[in-house]
Amino acid sequence: MTQYGTLRVWAALLMFVGVLGLVSAAVGTLIWAFEVDGFWQTIGVLLIGGPLALFFAIVPIALAQALRALADVGDTVSAR
Repeated sequence: MTQYGTLRVWAALLMFVGVLGLVSAAVGTLIWAFEVDGFWQTIGVLLIGGPLALFFAIVPIALAQALRALADVGDTVSAR
């Protein structure tokens, strides 16, 4: 066990939340695209709203990667 186990646990939790958010944002975007009226609104949802929702949904995944990288650096530095 390393000294940075807590960071790795939080990284795993954030990864789970990020994947769950990504899936729900994708499903929500598809439902939203079916619910709007008109061709141009559907295109707007798919080309603007969908990518923005997916971008904000992957923020926890990026934070998880940052925490995991921080734990790796801490392990490497403390091993010397």
